[in-house]
Amino acid sequence: MSEALLELIAIAGRHARGRRTRTAVPRVTIGRSEVPTPPLPELCQPTALFVLQGTKSVLIGDRMLRYSAGSCFVYAVETPATSQLIEASAAHPYMAIAFSLDIELIATLLIDHKPAAGGDDFVTYPADDELLDAWRRMLRLLDRPDEIPVLAPMLEREIAFRLLQGPQGAKLRQLARADGHLWQIRRATQWIRAHYNEPIDVTELAGLAHMSNAAFHRHFKAATAMSPIQYQKQVRLLEARHL
Repeated sequence: MSEALLELIAIAGRHARGRRTRTAVPRVTIGRSEVPTPPLPELCQPTALFVLQGTKSVLIGDRMLRYSAGSCFVYAVETPATSQLIEASAAHPYMAIAFSLDIELIATLLIDHKPAAGGDDFVTYPADDELLDAWRRMLRLLDRPDEIPVLAPMLEREIAFRLLQGPQGAKLRQLARADGHLWQIRRATQWIRAHYNEPIDVTELAGLAHMSNAAFHRHFKAATAMSPIQYQKQVRLLEARHL
């Protein structure tokens, strides 16, 4: 395990309060658990998740992701998923950092920077040294809160840039561009979430996304690993748990 990752674990451990801690650094949340969990449904928001310690599996549609220490994944649209903590203990708790994506910031970065070529949208990848270093400098601000207002915006911009240059940069580009497929699919997922108890008319959803039916099905599946009907069913299950 690298020195940077060990330092991140130490900082996160000092500042974590319960299972989920919204930190003083904007858009940064720390997750921590000392016990494994059964599979639990959740709605993943547009976020970059970086696992520091432990192991987690996430089932999205028919795709299974497995996170281990040092791995990263970008959720580009609101996605129903089933998550399970596999390795977590009092001696070595599961710990992760979630970075809420600022779509406007990413769009600004795209003016001057071209993202890396796209790969498989449903595969975790190891954070490289540059991204690790940016994360480390961001979390160090938790020990120097007076510096947060000045340095956090610069580091947020750097982390967003590093994510754009990573294996899932092309996915972020599609999310941030108003004419991108993910931007258009996100309009459809937001409609489904707001009207989850209503019947779905796929033709109307395709029109909302400015796509043909065939293109809409293809891009919706690529973004969420499920069909619109399956997506609605998962949202209904999540809402039922909240009743």
